[in-house]
Amino acid sequence: MKLPYSLIQPVHSAIVIFWTIFASIFFGSATIVAALITGNDKTAHRIASIWGRAILLVSRVQVSITGLSHIDPSRAYILMANHQSVFDIPILLGCLPLQFRWLAKAELFKIPIFGQGMRSCGYISIDRGNQASSFESIAHAARTLSQGKSILIFPEGTRTRDGKLRPFKKGGFVLAVDAGAPIVPIIIRGAFSLLPKGRLHVNAPAHIQMRILAPIATTSYSRDTKESLMERVRERMLA
Repeated sequence: MKLPYSLIQPVHSAIVIFWTIFASIFFGSATIVAALITGNDKTAHRIASIWGRAILLVSRVQVSITGLSHIDPSRAYILMANHQSVFDIPILLGCLPLQFRWLAKAELFKIPIFGQGMRSCGYISIDRGNQASSFESIAHAARTLSQGKSILIFPEGTRTRDGKLRPFKKGGFVLAVDAGAPIVPIIIRGAFSLLPKGRLHVNAPAHIQMRILAPIATTSYSRDTKESLMERVRERMLA
């Protein structure tokens, strides 16, 4: 006898939650050990990518990607993705074939093991409530870009509550004009209905679409004109 979806969904959601906690502890510990042994963050980021794929596999989430031809793995970009769900993190880590480092809110780095694993991967904490700390984080991100590593940012700063694109924060665009690195907008579709903010039920199986748009040059912009760049990127993503 086939069980109704209303009974299967809570069980599957509980499995996903427990698996995510276990996988975060296991792979988070692995990234810390890898960073200590190898002395670099590339191996740690690869382990984080495996973590992302493992979460998607158990969650029964498939991801299709278009626009990979727009990125050159040998170049450093500022990657900007819309933020629909907590699933955006394993989606981007598991499916984006590029070495990148997150510029993420400081609260994530306070999670035991997970936060230490993020630091081991070379990810950068930003405290938006502390202006001096925020500028130091942006300077750190600029140094990372100069080393040939891309930076990934959610320009909205937090997850959407209604599926629509939220207003952008300015920090990523200050980084863009300071570093002169091209911005690559990334659109994620389907993650909001998979797990909206404030919910615990995972609406799976699900198919997510990730679309990588053409890079936007930033060298003609300055801090004084960063709002124009911000609007251009937002309009491109909305379109």
